[in-house]
Amino acid sequence: MSLVAHELHSYYDKSHILQGVSLEVHEGSVVTLLGRNGAGKSTTLKTLAGAIKPRAGSISFRGREIAGLPAHRVAGMGICLVPEDRGIFKLLTVEENLRLGLRKDSPWQLKDVYRLFPRLEERRRNGGGQLSGGEQQMLSIGRALMNHPRLLMLDEPVEGLAPVIVEEIVAQIKKIREAGISILLVEQNLEVCTQLADRHYILEQGRVVFSGSNDEFKTDTAIKDRYLGVNV
Repeated sequence: MSLVAHELHSYYDKSHILQGVSLEVHEGSVVTLLGRNGAGKSTTLKTLAGAIKPRAGSISFRGREIAGLPAHRVAGMGICLVPEDRGIFKLLTVEENLRLGLRKDSPWQLKDVYRLFPRLEERRRNGGGQLSGGEQQMLSIGRALMNHPRLLMLDEPVEGLAPVIVEEIVAQIKKIREAGISILLVEQNLEVCTQLADRHYILEQGRVVFSGSNDEFKTDTAIKDRYLGVNV
């Protein structure tokens, strides 16, 4: 088991956002975290990454308890978060951005990232601010890979991107999974989710209201209509 979170309660000041969230990510699997805006998806990722300290609950990662550890310690253990805003340094070049994430023990070095994302090699001397939205997303994922992730958490990686770029990023996420990296994905595009995931969780008002396999999720139109506002 890569990650097990049990009964997480997290707050923003006095606002009780996560109200007993439990989930599991098996080694080498892709798991999605779904829900309407404000359901607590990004808060869950930030709690797992150590950016928010839970007031109750436990987080076990590869057999070690990590709840309450500072974010740099969590990242050092191999949990890498690619945030929704991508966190690109716009005044640095593509290559400089990538080297910021470099760990010498990572199996993902510069040449490996360029092999996965050829566009980044083509634009390696361009500033981060000169990239398209899709290229910035690739750069953010590539930088995380160079930090030697065992669990890669992606927050809305294809939001607002053109369909052809979405297809490209989905193909690259599949290759990352094939390399043995576990992935926890927050995403609104359900077609992307069902292409990638082994298991799905749906959050509603800080609680898990559904968990099931990809097949169970695809066939349960009622749960999608009730909690996601769609009927796929």
